[in-house]
Amino acid sequence: MNKRIWRRGEGPVSIWAVPNVITIVRILFVPALVWAMIADAGEGGPLRWLALGLFVVGIGSDAIDGHLARSRNLISDFGKILDPIADKALTGAALLVLSYLGELPWWVTGLILLREIGITIWRLVEVRRIVMPAGRGGKLKTVVQAIAISLAIAPFPVIFGEWMHWVNTVAMSLAFILTIWSGIDYLVQAYFPKKRAA
Repeated sequence: MNKRIWRRGEGPVSIWAVPNVITIVRILFVPALVWAMIADAGEGGPLRWLALGLFVVGIGSDAIDGHLARSRNLISDFGKILDPIADKALTGAALLVLSYLGELPWWVTGLILLREIGITIWRLVEVRRIVMPAGRGGKLKTVVQAIAISLAIAPFPVIFGEWMHWVNTVAMSLAFILTIWSGIDYLVQAYFPKKRAA
């Protein structure tokens, strides 16, 4: 077995290192998630629960591959590029299907995706000029976004009643606000470092 897939030795990190494989699997979850949600058609049946499971496992795997990459020195350029793409693909697909099913306004999905895709592209372009670690706002946004999307996918209204729609609305509103705010804050910190340090 190639030990470089578990821990870095001499030479570059293998594309098939465990963190990268987890990221690839997360991307493969996307079409399955989309199929399950559309096939369920908003009925809140077994396929909707399957979609929830795929999303929760997929989004949770992001923390696992990140930990493995850092703890075992398996950070690679391939992983740096693919990891944010996998995250945005999973969350973006869920949001798009929720809007397609009429469960989330299109303008909410559009603005969230505009922020996520825009910042991701900007980071890839500017990475050689500016190295910006994820701030507290971005990390909080990611957590709240994951919770809000999980609640939106889960067929809880079928079990607990219509009041769960209010819970979903509050959670998604908070995720939306944090998404927009963290995007603006990220750009301000990048281009006005003196204000950040003040």
